Amino acid sequence: MRQVTTSDLLLLQTRVIASLILREARATFGTSAFGYVWAIITPTVSVGLLVFIFSIIDRQPPFGASLALFFATGILTLQFFNELSGKLMTVFDANRALLTYPIIKDVDTLIARALLIGATYALIMVVFYTALVVLGLAQFPAHPEHIISAFLATWLLGLGFGSLNTIIFSLWDTWAQIEKILTRPLFFISGVFYVPSQLPPQAREVLQWNPTLHLVEWFRHGFYANYNSSILEFWYPISIGAGMFLLGLTGERLFRKTRF
Repeated sequence: MRQVTTSDLLLLQTRVIASLILREARATFGTSAFGYVWAIITPTVSVGLLVFIFSIIDRQPPFGASLALFFATGILTLQFFNELSGKLMTVFDANRALLTYPIIKDVDTLIARALLIGATYALIMVVFYTALVVLGLAQFPAHPEHIISAFLATWLLGLGFGSLNTIIFSLWDTWAQIEKILTRPLFFISGVFYVPSQLPPQAREVLQWNPTLHLVEWFRHGFYANYNSSILEFWYPISIGAGMFLLGLTGERLFRKTRF
C-alpha cells in the first residue's frame, strides 16, 4: 500500500479549493456570462457617476490630469477591500452543509471565496484601467510592479479582516450590522477624494493609522510617476492583514465546536 505523501495532500486540498471556487462562482454569478459582466459594470458605473458629478461642478483632479483615474484608484481599492471583508463574513454559514464532509475544512471555504473575489477584482481592474488608457483618460502605469504589490496587499488585508469577521459573525450574527456601521467612514478617511499628503500634519497623524489609506496611496504610487506620499508605509497594511488572518485562524480553531 502506497504511503500518502505531503504532495498528495496538497494536491487533494488544491482540488477541493478549486471545486469550491467553481461552486462559489455559480452561486454568485449564476450560470450565464451576464452575472460576471455585471460585476464589472457595477464599479464602472460608481466611478463614472462620481466623475460626472464632479465634472458638472468643474472639479479638477486633486492630482494628475485625469479625474477618472484619481477616483478609480481610490474607489476600486476600497470596493475590493470591502467586498472581501464583507462577503467572507458569511462563508461558514453559506457552506454549513459542505462542512459536514471531513475532506472539506472551514479554511478551504474561506480561501476559495477569497480567491474568487480576488480573481474577479483583478479582471475588473485590468478591464477598467485598460479602458482608461485606451480612451486617453490615463497613461500607462509608471510602476506596474507596485500596482501588483498593492493589489496583493489589498487582498491580504481584506482576507485578514474577512476571516476575523467570519468568526465573530458565526458567534454573534448582529455583527453584520455593526460591521457595516464601523466601515462606512472608510469612504471618507481613505483618501478617495483628496491627496492625504496635502492635509495638515494633525490630520495625517490620525489618518495614517487607517490601513486602507496606505493601499490607496500604494496604488497611486504605482500609477503616477511623481506621486510622492509622505504617509505610505508598504509594510503597514501587509502586517495588519497577516496579523488579522492569523487571529482569524486562531479563532476558527478555538471556537470550532461552539460556532453553530
